[in-house]
Amino acid sequence: MFKAATVSSDGDFSRDRGRELALKLQNKLGQPPDACWFFCAPKPGMQDLFDGINEAAEAGPIVGCTTDGEMSAAGYRKGSAVLGGIVSDQIHFTIAHVENISCNHELAGKQLADKLSPTVQYVQLFTDGISGNGCAILRGISSVLGETLPIAGGTAGDNGKFQRTWQFAGNRLLTDAAVAIGFSGDFQLGTGVKSGWSPIGLAKKVTRASGNILYELNGEPALQVYERFLGKHAEKLPAVGVEYPLGLVGRCLDENDKDFYLLRATMSVDRKNGSIQFAGEIPEGALVHFTCGDSNSILAATAEAARLARSEMGDVPPAMIFFYSCMARKIVLGQRTQEELDRVRNVFGKEVPILGFYTYGEYSRISCNQPSLLHNETATISAIGI
Repeated sequence: MFKAATVSSDGDFSRDRGRELALKLQNKLGQPPDACWFFCAPKPGMQDLFDGINEAAEAGPIVGCTTDGEMSAAGYRKGSAVLGGIVSDQIHFTIAHVENISCNHELAGKQLADKLSPTVQYVQLFTDGISGNGCAILRGISSVLGETLPIAGGTAGDNGKFQRTWQFAGNRLLTDAAVAIGFSGDFQLGTGVKSGWSPIGLAKKVTRASGNILYELNGEPALQVYERFLGKHAEKLPAVGVEYPLGLVGRCLDENDKDFYLLRATMSVDRKNGSIQFAGEIPEGALVHFTCGDSNSILAATAEAARLARSEMGDVPPAMIFFYSCMARKIVLGQRTQEELDRVRNVFGKEVPILGFYTYGEYSRISCNQPSLLHNETATISAIGI
């Protein structure tokens, strides 16, 4: 038995509104959920809303985070709250969380993995989108649970302010934290990843970098190379950088899939030393391209990601869709943002519940039996089939 549903609220946040959301979800499911996902805008009353959900949910694990936009069966919203739930006698759920992840990201990943069930087959991960290093957290998790464990999810947002994000685990509202929910049991997983950005010009070598800070490309200060590429638009850095992310070939690609680029989005610039901070690590010695895209290429990629996820499921019908997409895509799409969700629903069918949010970074594997990676500016889809 498996049943999933999502509910949403566009109103002011309050304890009563939280109770209403939880009761509405229970009514849709016909019983309290075995697991819940909660995504919302960071705005006044968030703690009360979350407390109200916990009071009324009578549910199993609750995980989630704040966002840069919310997605559910009701469509794309900004400034709202969405709650999804699953009832199943075929899947067992466990949650875990770690705090103060900025002290040691890789250790935090190991500690998180240690708290999950040893039988876990699939993990959804939500981490602080400002203080967290998603690449290092993934390394920590994979060192305990193995590199081929599929991990999906995203890094938390705060409506583009880049000041503070929050994570939800059980009845706790956290920051500088990572939360995860593990799936164990009898289910089929389908994943799809595509960005829609294409390389421009010749590849450049990363000659100096440390973590997510890029200092030099081809022996020149990285900012200087970016400024030459962007011309008169360079003064808009780092904001304009989301339209021209760096693309590096992922280390886990098949021989026939060399057109995939693992994207990195600009976060900040240091004009004094000519460096640029990105939303994910950039390995020293890597070859990178500037890339570009537009609304049409982004939406086409989203549809392809959905098709990839659906085809991976074979004949098993989809029962729940999780969609985690980058806030940079939303910036480029503008008034067409709703179309991204529509493309996914067109592939899976509008009757299948869908839940997700716009992130500061996305977690997903590229294909079966490959490591899960931190992506930027990418559409990532995970579908559960029963």
